[in-house]
Amino acid sequence: MKQNRYLAGFALMTLVGMFAPAPLSADDWPQWRGPQRNGISKETGLPKEWPKEGPKLAWKLTDVGSGYSTPSVVGERLYLLANEGADSEFVQAHAVKDGKRVWRAPIGRVGPNIPQMNFLGARSTPTVDGEVLYALGSDGDLACLEIGSGKVRWQKNLRTDFGGKPGEWAYAESPLIDGDILVCTPGGAAATLVALNKKDGALIWKCPSPEGDQAAFASPIVVQAGGVKQYVQLLQKGLVGVEAKTGKLLWRYAKATSKYGANIPTPLASGDMIYVGSAGTGGGAVKLKTKDGGIEAEQVYFESKLPTAIGGAVKVGDVLYGTTMGALLCIDFATGNVKWEDRALGAASICYADGHLYLHGENGDVALVQASPESYREKGRFTPQDQPQHSKPMEKAWTYPVVANGRLYIRDHGVLWCYDVK
Repeated sequence: MKQNRYLAGFALMTLVGMFAPAPLSADDWPQWRGPQRNGISKETGLPKEWPKEGPKLAWKLTDVGSGYSTPSVVGERLYLLANEGADSEFVQAHAVKDGKRVWRAPIGRVGPNIPQMNFLGARSTPTVDGEVLYALGSDGDLACLEIGSGKVRWQKNLRTDFGGKPGEWAYAESPLIDGDILVCTPGGAAATLVALNKKDGALIWKCPSPEGDQAAFASPIVVQAGGVKQYVQLLQKGLVGVEAKTGKLLWRYAKATSKYGANIPTPLASGDMIYVGSAGTGGGAVKLKTKDGGIEAEQVYFESKLPTAIGGAVKVGDVLYGTTMGALLCIDFATGNVKWEDRALGAASICYADGHLYLHGENGDVALVQASPESYREKGRFTPQDQPQHSKPMEKAWTYPVVANGRLYIRDHGVLWCYDVK
């Protein structure tokens, strides 16, 4: 009898082991700024230094279309928004192995830009969630598509369905999925932020803004502070927190607004502190505190020289890394004190993986930098071949780098490079 019980138990353990997920060191990149929207990859075992010519090129595509969208990478597929001219914006899926396109699905037109700085192009990064993805076109076309085929399950438009008001450079945010809810930012007085049922797009709540904020170009994040779950977003008139359950506007911090209207970097949260930067104004942090039954954002520090560039920032340990127009900075996250700064690539987009910062400079160069609070320690730099020509003097290489499943993805308009960094 004991032997039978032992055999039965052994068989059950074996069966459980067969179906238990295997531990993985690689990591998907299913949405804007990675799994937690903070620019951090959990991958390990990556090179600590690059050869002079840079990592090995796995493949390169020169026909992915225009735009500034970064790819989302899940399993054997990557997903990307792009456009061809002003009349066609689309989502596309490619094989990670060789870059071959699997499907392409149109979602709308390209959103209008101000004439003097007309940077037409797709901006949003798709958000992959199970068997579907969610994509926001620059003209406000929000679509849920099947990742296997590109078939559209439902579609809304932020301007026509919610009276949305985008900023001067069209819609750029990447939709946030939180459980069964999709959060996005139409902008305008009536529905500045909205929560939708991710299954069918039905409205759950809308958050009106007394300030009548236009949508800016950042993406919302989830923050738990003061005992309240909230969505934090940078709008054209300031940083705001919205109660996740009801859509109630909880607080506003108005100082973090760009004097150029270029409120672009996504806020970065750690505990009850949130860092935010805005071009031409400065960067800083607020601490969320309960007060008189509500929540207020108390400024901890704000300085003009702190990271404000389009490429965002990452927090590693107790320090934050990000760029200005002229340098890469390492600052103490709690105090804002600068620990070091270096010219590096100048203004750059940034992500972090396995002890290192991956930088994609606005000048088109790519660098690997050790994430050290002591000093700037560059471990490799190269220039991707066959970079596209920018049609406007002010246009730069603005697309963020992505590290996923042993690959580094760099995009600049019609070109997408994939490098092997296993």
